[in-house]
Amino acid sequence: MSKETRREWLAVMSGGLMMPVVAQGRGRRGTGEGQRAGQRGAGSPAGSGASERLLLEDFQPKSALHVPEHRIEQPRFPVIDFHTHLTWSGRTADGRNDAEAITTIVPPSDLLPIMDRKSVSLMVNLTGGRGSGLSQTVGRFDAPHAGRFLTFTEPWWSRANDPDYPAFQAAEIERAHKAGARGVKVLKTLGPSLRDPKGKLVAVDDPRFDPMWETCAALKLPVAIHVADPEAFFAPIDRFNERYEELFHHPDWSFHGRDFPSFQEVMEARDRLFARHPRTNWVALHVGHQAEDLAAVGRMLDRFPQVTVDLGARIGELGRQPRASRRFFDRYQDRIIFGTDAVPNGHETPQQIFGDQLYEIYYRFLETEDEYFDYAPAPVPPQGRWRIYGIGLPDAVLKQVYHNNAARLLGLDPL
Repeated sequence: MSKETRREWLAVMSGGLMMPVVAQGRGRRGTGEGQRAGQRGAGSPAGSGASERLLLEDFQPKSALHVPEHRIEQPRFPVIDFHTHLTWSGRTADGRNDAEAITTIVPPSDLLPIMDRKSVSLMVNLTGGRGSGLSQTVGRFDAPHAGRFLTFTEPWWSRANDPDYPAFQAAEIERAHKAGARGVKVLKTLGPSLRDPKGKLVAVDDPRFDPMWETCAALKLPVAIHVADPEAFFAPIDRFNERYEELFHHPDWSFHGRDFPSFQEVMEARDRLFARHPRTNWVALHVGHQAEDLAAVGRMLDRFPQVTVDLGARIGELGRQPRASRRFFDRYQDRIIFGTDAVPNGHETPQQIFGDQLYEIYYRFLETEDEYFDYAPAPVPPQGRWRIYGIGLPDAVLKQVYHNNAARLLGLDPL
């Protein structure tokens, strides 16, 4: 079973066309700071019972609130999880780069019992690979378990600088569709990673990809696109960054500095892409990459009727603004898709580890009005030190978000 993260796979996805993000002068805590952990707080008299100083990373407070708690073991309607990663592509088992290689994280037999317990009727595996790897994924998941798994294909980023790439990639989308692919997944390869032969980043709206997007439109294949991380990842890793702990431990996740575009520049390029391809069905993953700014997401949805968004790995953001989130769900109830970004054995991202707890947290957020609960099954909040509040959606909205919106995109029957 693979324990490699998507970011590690992303570093080799393009066959050498990408350059890793370099830490901006960050590293592990020095010895001197660690030694201070056991020192008594300033001004604390000996024997007073005052607490000793504590490192922030060791701080795991338990809430003293006495509020109702509801465990939602099953959702009110069958769920389509539109955003999961059951395979990784681009590298062989012995570590060699190979665009058609595919690695299965866990077999379907490990997934189906949890799916049944949590009423997940269908999982969409976005990173299903390309070429022979895609065929293996469809043969391992979709074919023997009809109706429980669907697979998306991925572009051949390793050939993006070839002169014939636009026509080649469009033809590959057609071949992938015939092989069983039900959509296309765009990782952050495009935007902050893919580079031309001179080392310059390739823009999100680069015209060489236009034939691929138009082929997706013609074949009615939705494009699940992820081209930017949260705004905090584009800011300095300092005391003002609300995701300091996460970025301190993973400085290579930062897009601050070097030649990376700003968050706003990436969003503007994404919007130009959406405007140029109005016939393509886009799913802007992670609440349109802007879960911290629902007003901006709403403006994007108002401008582009062919775009939907999913929830994957962003209830931590949505749940800390419950009133704004509830209004957002009410207004865009036919444009929001349930997704978790689940990864079996996702050890570095506890908010995405596939399992019973993950789904129960999502169901609690969507179905209850519980207050101040954890957004991830982890002892320390992994994305930021806050807790979330449920938004208590009515059945009519839940039915759309849990099932019908994804079913419409995938050509399946509604509830």
